[in-house]
Amino acid sequence: MRQRSFNMRWLASMVAEVHRILLLGGVFLYPIDRTLRESGGKLRLLYEANPMSLLIEQARGMASTGRARLLEIAPEGPHQWVPVILGSACEVDRIIELHRIFDGASQSRSARAPA
Repeated sequence: MRQRSFNMRWLASMVAEVHRILLLGGVFLYPIDRTLRESGGKLRLLYEANPMSLLIEQARGMASTGRARLLEIAPEGPHQWVPVILGSACEVDRIIELHRIFDGASQSRSARAPA
């Protein structure tokens, strides 16, 4: 159970956002959505996601796409885009669990779809 709620902030700078998370806790989200599905995400794996993920994990946080640990993704190219969820381990874990629930619900819906 959470001890407090979070305020929503958007500084328009991933480095500043991660600095704030390291100082105060919280989570940074740039998840994938329908408009980003073809590109794979909004932030670049090698230039943005991995460096910040390394810092967060060294501070005992977590970094994920929601379905995979960011630092375990093998780059397919220098400009590969990925969804990013990073920050407090307990908060990122909650978001990963929501992805599991959604993915399970999506699979059961597609299994029930008429042929």
